[in-house]
Amino acid sequence: MRNTSILSVAVLAALALPAAALAQTAQTKATVDSAKAAGIVGEQADGFLGLVTSAADPAVKATVADINAGRAQLYAQAAAKNGVTPVAAGAAAFESVVRGKLRPGDYYRPAGGGWVRK
Repeated sequence: MRNTSILSVAVLAALALPAAALAQTAQTKATVDSAKAAGIVGEQADGFLGLVTSAADPAVKATVADINAGRAQLYAQAAAKNGVTPVAAGAAAFESVVRGKLRPGDYYRPAGGGWVRK
């Protein structure tokens, strides 16, 4: 439990970095927020964005890939500082940060499950 708490703090601190450090600009955030509202993009239990439907246009797919690349860097940094795997860091980020920010109507995919609408 202690490792999870420490890791959660490290992930929270990393996610508080400026948007540029997350490979996320105002435009990429707006693109993903719009795609989330349309039910095209959702959050996954591994801490990454996922495509809920294959109907995503190339710009949305590219934006998701960019944001996920930024998240992967953050998870790798948090993992290195805490002696865990990046996979564990991503899962901790979902549980400690992302899950609480899901809004009604947002899609998320729990570990080992299919897409669920909140």
